[in-house]
Amino acid sequence: MSIRFEDLTVGLDIPPLAKVVTPEDIRAYAEASGDDNPLHQDDEAAIAAGFPGIIAHGMFTMAHLASCLVRWVGDPSALKRLRAAFRAPVYMGETIIAGGRVKSLEPSTRTVLLDVWVTVERGGTTEWPIKRSEAEIRLA
Repeated sequence: MSIRFEDLTVGLDIPPLAKVVTPEDIRAYAEASGDDNPLHQDDEAAIAAGFPGIIAHGMFTMAHLASCLVRWVGDPSALKRLRAAFRAPVYMGETIIAGGRVKSLEPSTRTVLLDVWVTVERGGTTEWPIKRSEAEIRLA
């Protein structure tokens, strides 16, 4: 997908992007990032830390959010800034959904500010692994 600045309005939702978190995803992310924290690789270590099992890396969740934004904008170089506040862990087998909404538009610089987030449904309620976060997109 590719967007045009002229087609954007404040309040516009960007298309959400869903992903089921798998152990293979987490292993691949750990290898690529060099983050071999046992919370992300060993059920016993995660349980000892108070989690029900292995948790996804926070940066894995943020990377999914970045993928959502790049898919929407169509040009990876347009994503200038992404600030994420991590609020909840993500567990294996959960479906994370990244999304966002246009917060403001600056025509002189063709800059789009977005409120962004990642949600997961857990036990009948929506949790927010990433909430109160922001992205800046600059369009050509």
